[in-house]
Amino acid sequence: MIMPWFLCGFGLVLLLLAGDALVKGAVNLSLRLGVPALIVSLTIVAFGTSAPELLIAIQAVDDNAPGLALGNVVGSNTANILMVLGIPALLATMHTSECNTRKTYNFMIMASVLFIALAFRGVFDWIAGAVLLTGLSLMLADAFRDAHLHRQAGKDAPEEEPEGADPDMPWWRILVFLVLGLIGLPLGADLLVDNATIIARTYGVSDTVIGLTLVAIGTSLPELATTVMAALRRQADVALGNVIGSNMFNLLAIIGIASFVGPIPVDPEFLAFDLWVMLGASVLLFPFVYLCWNITRFWGAVLTGLYVAYLIVVLT
Repeated sequence: MIMPWFLCGFGLVLLLLAGDALVKGAVNLSLRLGVPALIVSLTIVAFGTSAPELLIAIQAVDDNAPGLALGNVVGSNTANILMVLGIPALLATMHTSECNTRKTYNFMIMASVLFIALAFRGVFDWIAGAVLLTGLSLMLADAFRDAHLHRQAGKDAPEEEPEGADPDMPWWRILVFLVLGLIGLPLGADLLVDNATIIARTYGVSDTVIGLTLVAIGTSLPELATTVMAALRRQADVALGNVIGSNMFNLLAIIGIASFVGPIPVDPEFLAFDLWVMLGASVLLFPFVYLCWNITRFWGAVLTGLYVAYLIVVLT
C-alpha cells in the first residue's frame, strides 16, 4: 500500500515542476515573439499556473473519476482562502487594508454563485461548460480593458515583467522548458489521478473526498509558497490577488474546459455542504477587502483553524 502513496506524491511533484517549466517556457517564447508582457501575465501565466489542476480534472473525467475533478476545484478554492491566507498570516500580518481588490473580489463572488447555481442542475455538461467559459471570457475582456486604460494613464511607467520572464534565456532552454512541461503535465496527472483513486478505494472513501483533501492541498502548495513569500515581503496585494485570481480560474476555466471532455455529475454532498463551505470561505474575505481590515496573526489562526475543522468534518 506504500507504492500508491509514493506514486501519488511523485505525480504531484511532477505536476508542479512541469507546470512551472511550462509557464517559464511559454512566457519567454511569447516575449521573444513580441507579445506584450501585460498580455502574457493576464493569459499565459494565469492559465499556466492552473495547468496542474486542469490536467487533473481532464484526466479524472477521462478515467471515470469525475468526483476527483470537482473535489479538487472546490477543495482548492476552500484551501486557497483558509489555508493559503491563514498560514502566512501566522508568520506575519498581511496588510490587506492597503490593497484595492474589490473589483476582482466581486468577480470571484459572482463566479462562485454562478458555479453553485449550475451545480444544482446536477451535472456539469457542455452547456454548463459554455456558460463558465463565457464568464471567463467576460472577466478576461474586462481585465484587458482595465490594463489598457491603466497603461494609457501612465504611458511612461515601465512595464512589469511577468513571472518567469528572463530576457537573456536562450532559445534552446525555452524549448527544453516547453517540452518538459508538455510531457510532465499529462504524466504527472495520470500518476496522481490513478493512484489517488487506488488509495480512495483501498480505504473505502470516495474519489470526491480524496479530491477535496489530498489533491486539493497538493495543488494549493504553489499558491501557499507564493503567499508566504508575499506576506514576508509585505506584498499583501500579491498574496490576495494570487488567491482571488486562482479561485476564479479554478471555477470558470478548469471545470468549464473539463466539462467538454465528459459530463461531471455533482455529488449530493457537494450541494448540501462543500459548495456552501467554499462560498462561506469566500464571504469571509469581505471585511479584509471592503472594511480595510488587516489579516493579523489572530485572523490567521482563525482561518487555519476553520480549515482544520473542515478537513476533520470531511474525513470523518
